[in-house]
Amino acid sequence: MTETIAASTPTILPVLKLFIIPVGGGIPAGVMLAQSKGLAWPITTLLYLVSDIILAFAFEPILRIIAFICGKVSFLARFSTALKAATARSVTHFGGTGAGPIALIMIAFGVDPMTGRASALAAGHGFITGWAIAIAGDMLYFAVIAITTLRLNSYFRDPDTTMFIVLAAMFFLPVVIRRIRSIGLLYQRSERA
Repeated sequence: MTETIAASTPTILPVLKLFIIPVGGGIPAGVMLAQSKGLAWPITTLLYLVSDIILAFAFEPILRIIAFICGKVSFLARFSTALKAATARSVTHFGGTGAGPIALIMIAFGVDPMTGRASALAAGHGFITGWAIAIAGDMLYFAVIAITTLRLNSYFRDPDTTMFIVLAAMFFLPVVIRRIRSIGLLYQRSERA
């Protein structure tokens, strides 16, 4: 048993390190590395969940300090109020006026888990519930990116090409979708006039 854990640590640790990096190619690179090292998808998914839990314990104190400071400094209190209003507007795009769990999960899915947790805190959710919401959204995002990466790699069979395509899609697809939506809204407004 100890030999199995010791033998698998060099395999698992680099993948976990890639998942802990909160920017850019962490997911596609981690998924590709896990596949090349022969890790099964449940292990890879569990590693990503562990990275989210590590993030929760690392980010929560920072979030609490920022919330405390925002309550004490008048300019930051106004900024906090504006942020809550912006969050409320964002939540309405996901089908409601209140910041319910599904809307907050979609914020974490669409932005990142830290923003999801900050939105959950603004909606009044505590540490466990707030991070459960944020992690649920991030795990959905992980599933989409991981499946896309693995499927795409089955066509290209080149991890670097696959990773660059997925990264480009991660960065540019939201911009294209927002642009198409804004054009659609302009078209609807022009028809009404």
